[in-house]
Amino acid sequence: MKQRLESDLVAAMRSGETLRRDTVRFLLAAIQTEEKARLGAAVDKLVAEGKDETARRSWLAQNKPGELDDAAVTEVLTKQAKMRRDSMEAFRKGERPDLVKKEEQELAFISAYLPAQLDEVKIREIATRVIGETGAKGPQDTKIVMPKVIAETKGRADGKVVSGVVASLLKERAS
Repeated sequence: MKQRLESDLVAAMRSGETLRRDTVRFLLAAIQTEEKARLGAAVDKLVAEGKDETARRSWLAQNKPGELDDAAVTEVLTKQAKMRRDSMEAFRKGERPDLVKKEEQELAFISAYLPAQLDEVKIREIATRVIGETGAKGPQDTKIVMPKVIAETKGRADGKVVSGVVASLLKERAS
């Protein structure tokens, strides 16, 4: 996925699409930041374990902890999409339609790289099945149900929507 972003950056630069270019650059920067954070965490762990410089270099060369796989890249892009949605909400409250439009366009670019989102009906089906499997009886069981539903919908559904669906289903069960 990272290679696709890099080739799309070149294409946007050639075609003169400044908003797409800037958005893809920002996404690549976010990915690079995450890669550096993971690499730093791995080095810190090795240092804490008392590994010497040679052992650390050898381990890092073999394991490459800083390289993100497609799932991790998707996670970074999902966070970026959420940031855009939050910004759009804030700009709407601040009555800034120009910035809302820009964030909407950036979100559209980001969404093209993300897997298709589940609709509320599919989320409801998953939540209903998980509630049945766990034997949840009401809202007090939210902490049991939510992690399992989130695990099944990760990257394919907005957490707020999932939370709302689970809450309504558990509320129905309680009554």
